[in-house]
Amino acid sequence: MIRWRTASTPYPVIRRFLCTFRCISTLSLPIQETPQTHLFQCNTRIQELGRLGRVEEARRVFNEMIQRDVVSWNSMINGYSQNGKVDEARLLFDAFVGKNIRTWTILLTGYAKEGRIEEAREVFESMTERNVVSWNAMISGYVQNGDLKNARKLFDEMPEKNVASWNSVVTGYCHCYRMSEARELFDQMPERNSVSWMVMISGYVHISDYWEAWDVFVKMCRTVARPDQSIFVVVLSAITGLDDLELIGSLRPIAIKTGYEGDVVVGSAILNAYTRNGSLDLAMHFFETMPERNEYSWTTMIAAFAQCGRLDDAIQLYERVPEQTVATKTAMMTAYAQVGRIQKARLIFDEILNPNVVAWNAIIAGYTQNGMLKEAKDLFQKMPVKNSASWAAMIAGFVQNEESREALELLIELHRSGSVPSDSSFTSALSACANIGDVEIGRVIHSLAIKTGCQFNSYVMNGLISMYAKCGNVEDGSHVFRTIRVKDTVSWNSLISGLSENYMLDDARVVFEKMPKRDVVSWTAIISAYVQAGHGEVALDLFLDMLARGIKPNQLTVTSLLSACGNLGAIKLGEQFHALIFKLGFDTFLFVGNSLITMYFKCGYEDGFCVFEEMPEHDLITWNAVLVGCAQNGLGKEAIKIFEQMEVEGILPDQMSFLGVLCACSHAGLVDEGWAHFNSMTQKYGIMPLVYHYTCMVDLLGRAGYLSEAEALIENMPVKPDSVIWEALLGACRIHRNVELGQRVAERLFQMTKPKSATYVLLSNLFASQGMWDKVAEIRKLMKDQGLTKEPGISWIQVKNKLHCFVTGDRTHDQIEEIYSALKEYYGCFRATGYMPDTNFVLHDVEEEQKQNELLYHSEKLAVVFGILSTPNGSPIQIIKNLRICGDCHTFMKFMSKVTLRKIIIRDGNRFHHFRDGSCSCGDYW
Repeated sequence: MIRWRTASTPYPVIRRFLCTFRCISTLSLPIQETPQTHLFQCNTRIQELGRLGRVEEARRVFNEMIQRDVVSWNSMINGYSQNGKVDEARLLFDAFVGKNIRTWTILLTGYAKEGRIEEAREVFESMTERNVVSWNAMISGYVQNGDLKNARKLFDEMPEKNVASWNSVVTGYCHCYRMSEARELFDQMPERNSVSWMVMISGYVHISDYWEAWDVFVKMCRTVARPDQSIFVVVLSAITGLDDLELIGSLRPIAIKTGYEGDVVVGSAILNAYTRNGSLDLAMHFFETMPERNEYSWTTMIAAFAQCGRLDDAIQLYERVPEQTVATKTAMMTAYAQVGRIQKARLIFDEILNPNVVAWNAIIAGYTQNGMLKEAKDLFQKMPVKNSASWAAMIAGFVQNEESREALELLIELHRSGSVPSDSSFTSALSACANIGDVEIGRVIHSLAIKTGCQFNSYVMNGLISMYAKCGNVEDGSHVFRTIRVKDTVSWNSLISGLSENYMLDDARVVFEKMPKRDVVSWTAIISAYVQAGHGEVALDLFLDMLARGIKPNQLTVTSLLSACGNLGAIKLGEQFHALIFKLGFDTFLFVGNSLITMYFKCGYEDGFCVFEEMPEHDLITWNAVLVGCAQNGLGKEAIKIFEQMEVEGILPDQMSFLGVLCACSHAGLVDEGWAHFNSMTQKYGIMPLVYHYTCMVDLLGRAGYLSEAEALIENMPVKPDSVIWEALLGACRIHRNVELGQRVAERLFQMTKPKSATYVLLSNLFASQGMWDKVAEIRKLMKDQGLTKEPGISWIQVKNKLHCFVTGDRTHDQIEEIYSALKEYYGCFRATGYMPDTNFVLHDVEEEQKQNELLYHSEKLAVVFGILSTPNGSPIQIIKNLRICGDCHTFMKFMSKVTLRKIIIRDGNRFHHFRDGSCSCGDYW
């Protein structure tokens, strides 16, 4: 009984009592569980366990249920189907008497997911009733299993379609790269949702048709459809592929209007597009204005700075990260590794308490990039967990460091472990096969790729084309190309490169002309092919065509064209390309600088030294380019200085370095210096000389008159002599008129290889120099009997961007009469000042006057007179000749340079001669 407050009852007590009563009255009393509540809870629990993959626990819940409804059965069947246990799903399906459309559809989907498409179709055909979801499930099953023919057939038979039906078939076409069919169906859609647009844009991006992807996006923006986060991200991938900054500017207002520019995912994608297009300043400005940044935003900027060589900026940004995560530390670690500061990278790695697999992969890749395979292997063995990227990084590391067999052994180990190699691992392994020329292992990898379902991956397919081509199996590579369902630009480029590498230039050009779309790599591939085949003029014409089509050259394009300029001796054109390199910002690239050095020296210009001095950094290839350039131009003392400078800076020379310095010594007659460098190869650097190095020494000794020493060196060298080294000695015999040794050497050459005209000509020259005309006649008869002819002397000179060609005794040039007249005039002038034709270089037994007439019309004399007639007074003249310049022409050029006050540069088949003021750079030693 409750009593109200009286005078003796204090108010606070009553208040506490009332509060307690109120609290008690609001407490929930236990609710008696009904069967319906228990059923709902069990069904929910089965669905949850199924999603987690814990199907055995789900089955126990199902078995313990007192009451089950259709949801219970469908949930349990679905749990089995979605977790790869479709046979268990089928048993339960057969036991269930109350099946509905959803039950049938669940089982159908399970079979399709497992690749058992025939059983899925059997279930579909057995259905007494179907709805649009059932039809869509069957169509999706066909699509997932690559059977687009049946998918489309079923789609066409559908009594009723919804947007998901259309999306399924369009997706199937896109996944199989059949974009024309996908677009045709897409355009027929009565209605589209964001998935429809996303599928089409992604499909075009996947085949690198970025303009079509952008076009679809523009069409979408003109409809009522609004782009979502995922569409913005994929469209930004298309813009990145187009390398068009203006399109980023066009996209950003749309992102702002739809409220997505502030979205951190879209913002990070915009940032990534800026960095991928090389616009670091714009990227950084956008980064600073982002309202929200995630770790991807920070890592994108750090990586971008590192890739552009701005390590200090990357470090400053890294220090600004509000909270260092494994991802940001991994990005900085990679940045340090890229510039060779691997110890700094390792320090960051060691700071990470629990590095994830991505961090492990990054440090392993860093070690391999820096040639530290032992350290990479040690870490790889210590990894607590490896993923496919770990194996791929290690396999790629072996390939990059020319350990191709180890790369293949690691792939075998990966396969034996039961893991499926990734696309990247297959691609690296195919590169390894190409490097060692092992086509049989390449075929095994091809088979494995087919078994693992990677044969349609574009990277793997393109790797197969390259592998077969580099192993000389062009037909197999072409077959792979033909089997590619949708050929991307890389596929076409791979085939062009493969054909070019196998000297099938005409076939490569046919493929190039058939390409539906060409990028800068396509143009560079065909330009490089023509350069390598010695068709520099065609390469230059292609370059002009490329520019006319609006394609901007890349670094590889200009290096190929620099090579063409060097081969043609086209210094003016080379200087224009040098200016273009500055304009395009390629002057900071190391390999571009190396190509410039080579071009200048090949054109006979010492500007190569200036390029060398201006380069911010040098690698071994840079030093070798200068050494070889010195050799080509007879700059023996300069080559020795460069070699000594190289040693002072701690650069270890390789076989090419020694080849350059030995050739330079040979062309300058530096016998003692040549011996010193030759001996240092083994004694100081532990490098075993190859036959090429011995050939340089034989050439050096022979030219200097040490014929017996040269012969002894060949007889005692540890490597097998080839025909070239004996030809070098025969040439020395010709210079010093040693008939006895010359005949002995010629006999060796005739026994070694199929007789070449050059050997007979050298021997004939030797006999002619001694007046042994009966022997000369005998040699001529032997050449005629064997169908051999002497290669004619040809000289080229470029005047006003046109290449003019002259053959000895030529009468075909448009200005030949004027040239002959001027030549005779110069000849008379020189005779009056002491020039006497050296008729020892005439190889016929004829009268002296006739010998002088024959010498007068050598190709280089015709070319130099044409150059003097066609160019301004005082301008240098440059000539290229296919054969070694004869002694008389050499003397003639010295007189010509003195009388005309011109610098005359002649690149013959052996070296450069720089004539100025009556003397030659070779010091009459060549």
